[in-house]
Amino acid sequence: MKRTTLLLITLLTALSLYGQDITGEWNGILKVQGIQLRVVFHIDRTGEGYGGTMDSPDQGAFGIPVSSVSYEGLELVIRITQLGVEYNGTPGMNDTITGTFTQFGQSFPLNLTREEPEKEVLIRPQDPVEPFSYKSEEVRFENKKEGVTLAGTLTMPDKGERFPAVVLISGSGPQNRDEEVFGHRPFLVLADHLTKNGIAVLRFDDRGIGGSTGDLSGATSAQFAGDVKAAVRYLQKRKEINKRQIGLVGHSEGGIIAPMVAADSRKVDFIVLLAGTGIRGDRLILMQQELILRAGGMEEDAVKEANTFTEGAYQIIMQNRSRDSLQSELMAYFKQNAENLPDALKPGGISEDAMIASQVNELLNPWMMFFLQHDPAPVLEKVSCPVLAINGEKDLQVPAEVNLEAIEEALHRGGNRKVTIKSLPGLNHLFQECETGLPGEYPEIEQTFSPVALTEITDWISEQVR
Repeated sequence: MKRTTLLLITLLTALSLYGQDITGEWNGILKVQGIQLRVVFHIDRTGEGYGGTMDSPDQGAFGIPVSSVSYEGLELVIRITQLGVEYNGTPGMNDTITGTFTQFGQSFPLNLTREEPEKEVLIRPQDPVEPFSYKSEEVRFENKKEGVTLAGTLTMPDKGERFPAVVLISGSGPQNRDEEVFGHRPFLVLADHLTKNGIAVLRFDDRGIGGSTGDLSGATSAQFAGDVKAAVRYLQKRKEINKRQIGLVGHSEGGIIAPMVAADSRKVDFIVLLAGTGIRGDRLILMQQELILRAGGMEEDAVKEANTFTEGAYQIIMQNRSRDSLQSELMAYFKQNAENLPDALKPGGISEDAMIASQVNELLNPWMMFFLQHDPAPVLEKVSCPVLAINGEKDLQVPAEVNLEAIEEALHRGGNRKVTIKSLPGLNHLFQECETGLPGEYPEIEQTFSPVALTEITDWISEQVR
């Protein structure tokens, strides 16, 4: 009798979940390497089933179109192809969904509820407040070669004409025009400071983000360079801008893209590399991994094991075989070495097979393949315009000493002597004053952009255009 009752309750529960209304807003917290990111799915009914959008508020990304939503049986699947995102969830009682968020093969637990999580009050004292003391204009321009329309903001001094100008180039991942992350808007702060000092600034949403069209998935730094060239062409057409005083300011991956554009265009008069890289991508990520794991308190033996494991995978990729061949070799490598993989490199909440598949898929993503194999040095050797390269001394993502040295050596090999290199004490990858440089600190720091760094950038650009 008890068994029959239990079966009946289970059946009734399943029937109540099956066909549950999934439309509306679903909120969750994604935990990645100690950092919490809010995720919001908005699901609605369409004539053909379901559709919707996704927000990533802490990264300043809203209204990202969902490619597909399927809800069959007790499984909800949401895909966003342009970001390499897939969410698989199972609706439960009391308006909850238990599931897994996967991006470019890397998986993390993500549970959703109808209730909006309590918002943390973030203090960002450097954010400029309207009304601004300069002109701010919403603009759109095209990368006609790839059929992409970029949306951005052009700020210009309120008085004068034929202004020098810069294009801001964001770092890796989906970025809006303010390069917003964890409530910080570094490009907004930088644009405000530069414009108040007589320099026009164009900043824009990455393709497929915010007001920009296009598809972020499958795009590499080379494609993003095309978007930046389109931005330069747009500035060339503006009568308010001095065509002979247009520069590029690239942060992180933007510091890879800026030299690509400058080496290929006489229309770029100077470039600023903010935490730009000077060494090949595989070497950079190995160094980044080692520094972050060590600073996070991992024992030295485990750090070495992690780097040995990752280096083995990169060696397979650097042999540059076909994708199918690489996939099979990487799968075999991960299965053979999975038991020795340090816990810090294992995504939580998924099986070993799922973990291996996620790691392999992430490595085979076109952006990652390009980044790992790209050596900035040969490109830097072709850059002839003035260059300012600055890093934060405590940057654990793009270590200052080795990258600044490599950038300077490459530029000098190419005959460029108009080079300024600086490592700024006490600053992290975002150019915040910090304690450890660990990414987990970024949201906790109130400062968005060190005044010292802002002054260095502004003074150097002003000298170039004087």
